[in-house]
Amino acid sequence: MNDPIHSSKAPEPVGLYPHARRVGNLLFLSGVGPREKGTKKIPGVELNEKSEIVSYDIEKQCRSVFQNVRYILEEAGSSWDKIIDVTVYLTNMKADFPAYNKLWAEYFKENPPCRTTVEINCLPTPIAIELKVIAMAAG
Repeated sequence: MNDPIHSSKAPEPVGLYPHARRVGNLLFLSGVGPREKGTKKIPGVELNEKSEIVSYDIEKQCRSVFQNVRYILEEAGSSWDKIIDVTVYLTNMKADFPAYNKLWAEYFKENPPCRTTVEINCLPTPIAIELKVIAMAAG
């Protein structure tokens, strides 16, 4: 099986791809950012008239991206506690890693998944964090 999953609660993808795919007993999520569904609004981000980032709050973005991941997992019949591996993309490791790492510990108190965190110079939308997630699917 290779079923595409489209969430009714998570923000629309910025390209032609599903929110996730189920392969056997695994869910592979496409990159998930902090945007809100049905809008281009990004929690904690202030843009100028050229759509350039003036300021942002990494904690608000982290909470929003974690919520979007949760929406996708739950609609796929899985859950937050079934996450097994996460790749995290940050656009400013030095400035944002401490806050992100603190929130990670808050959200993953029990049985944290494997994690890789990398810095990249930009993402397709004006965001500071994106997650790539693998989770167990419902049985």
